[in-house]
This record gives sequence, structure tokens and C-alpha cells, in this order.
Amino acid sequence: MSPVLFELLLRSIWETVLMTGASGLISLVFGLPLGLALVATDRGGIAESLWVNRSLGAVINGFRSVPFIILLVALIPVTRLIVGTSIGTWAAIVPLSIAATPYYARIAEVSLREVDHGLIEAARAMGGNRWTIIREVLVPEALPGIVAGFTVTLVTLVGASAMAGAIGAGGLGDLAIRYGYQRFETSVMVAVVVVLIVLVCGIQWIGDRLVARLDHRG
Repeated sequence: MSPVLFELLLRSIWETVLMTGASGLISLVFGLPLGLALVATDRGGIAESLWVNRSLGAVINGFRSVPFIILLVALIPVTRLIVGTSIGTWAAIVPLSIAATPYYARIAEVSLREVDHGLIEAARAMGGNRWTIIREVLVPEALPGIVAGFTVTLVTLVGASAMAGAIGAGGLGDLAIRYGYQRFETSVMVAVVVVLIVLVCGIQWIGDRLVARLDHRG
């Protein structure tokens, strides 16, 4: 691989990390509250409101049902409105975040539902309000699952960011298509695949270690 291609590879790695990290953080900030809202407003929840739960669930399912590549194109006007352009790394963060947020919300919901209902009832019996239950019971008890779900979301975003590169978002996907595929640079394609494998394995390893530290069961 030539020095120029190696420099492009390093830049593409940074762009992929930036897209994955930024959109992952946004999905965590918005997805976790959505997951909490789904659990809290469900039947028997701490803030039961079935119409809110059904409406929120329908919106989340609607976004999750659209394939990412279609969502990427459909959100071009929104991306242009927010970022000022529909091409480039920062532009890709918008559809990546919008796709990842409902995905992570459902994963967080599953983890939160696994919290022992007896703990919630005990907190209620001691006079805990909704926010106390969320802060002191739901989130701490579901934290290993929340972190594991976030790890899965980040891994999914690595793949999605590579897909976004196909329409000019930059990153490893863009490098693989422009140089590895269109210019028949086999070394570039191999390097991209190896980097993606290392990146995914690294994210999963870190996530697994964090979950092991947080999980106090057993």
C-alpha cells in the first residue's frame, strides 16, 4: 500500500470512529429516556399511560422498520437543514443517530423490564417517587444490560457507517468503494476489512469488560 493510500486509510478510520462515537452518544442520550418511558408508561408501570406507551411504541417501530439505506436517502432534506450539507462525515451522523436511537431504545427497554418488580414495589412502599425509582432502582439494576445493549448498538453503527460511506459519507466504507472496488486496489479492501474486524472486536471486548464489572449478580 502506498503512503498516500495509508494516509487515506488513517483518515477513514478516524471518520468511522467519529461517526460511530457521535451517533452512539446521541442514541444513548435520547434512546435511554425513550426506553425508560416505554417501561414506565406500560401497564402496571410507575407512570402508567397506555395511550402514550402505544403512541411512542408506534413511532419507534416505524423508524426501526425502515432499512437504513432508505432512511439515509429519505432524511437528506433533514440532514441538509441541520448540518447544511447532505455529504460528508458530519452529515452522516444525523441519519445514523436517528436510526440508532429507536434501536437502542428497544434494547434498553428489554433490560429495564428485567428488573425485579419486587424491588420497584419495595421502593414504592418506602415512599419513593417516580424519579427516585428510576434513579435508584431501574437504571442501577438494569445497568449491565444497558451497557451490553449500548455495545451492540455501537457495533451496529460501525456497519451502518460503512454503508453510509457508499453515498459519500466518508469513512472506511467510502474508502473501500472508491479505492478497493472501483480502482481494484485489493490491498485497500483487505485493510478495510481487517480494520473493521479489529474495531468491532475492540468495541465488543471493552463492552464485555464493563458489563462484567457492573454485574453484581452471582
